[in-house]
Amino acid sequence: MEQLLISLPVLIFSVVVHEVAHAWVARTQGDNTAAMLGRITLNPLPHLDPFGSILVPGIMALTGGPILGWAKPVPINARNFRNYKKGDILVSLAGVASNLLLAVLFTLLLAVAMLATRLAPGADGFLGLLQVMFFVGIRINFLLMLFNLIPVPPLDGSHVFYYLLPLKLAVRYRRIGQYGTLVLLAVLYLGGFTFIGVPVRLLTGVAVSAAQAMAGA
Repeated sequence: MEQLLISLPVLIFSVVVHEVAHAWVARTQGDNTAAMLGRITLNPLPHLDPFGSILVPGIMALTGGPILGWAKPVPINARNFRNYKKGDILVSLAGVASNLLLAVLFTLLLAVAMLATRLAPGADGFLGLLQVMFFVGIRINFLLMLFNLIPVPPLDGSHVFYYLLPLKLAVRYRRIGQYGTLVLLAVLYLGGFTFIGVPVRLLTGVAVSAAQAMAGA
């Protein structure tokens, strides 16, 4: 339960930023759909998906699994993009980039908390809690980043992977998009989280080492 209380606010913040990034970049590319629907906001209420933002992360936390979830996808009308291909790629990568930037931000915050703990040892209880939260933020955002890079619809990586394929294969790839959720569930069932977990642990370790170096620990 303690893990859930720490992880859930960080996860919700991270998936909201992910969706806001999609919406903001879509507007820069000519599509105002998400903006008109009020989705360019850090207020979590318009973004929350009760199932993906609360229920799934809660179940995963209680079963000891990795904490992962999602917000409601922002509505995008790619036909409004000034350049369809460029817009589709940039909007798709915006969410992934936002999670990378958040991982960097949480690394910097972790370094500050580590330094503050050294300078104010009397507040180590509160600062220790902050360190745990920032560490969770690093791990969750690397997990979200790598998970969304999986080239299976409807994940962000599929939009980029599509343009790397020869035309005939790309057409077939688009056709299987309607089964993407089932394919994704199969990938996860067959050990997708284990596969992603290795680079997530590696990147998290690098980030923590960087924070320790910055804090002089």
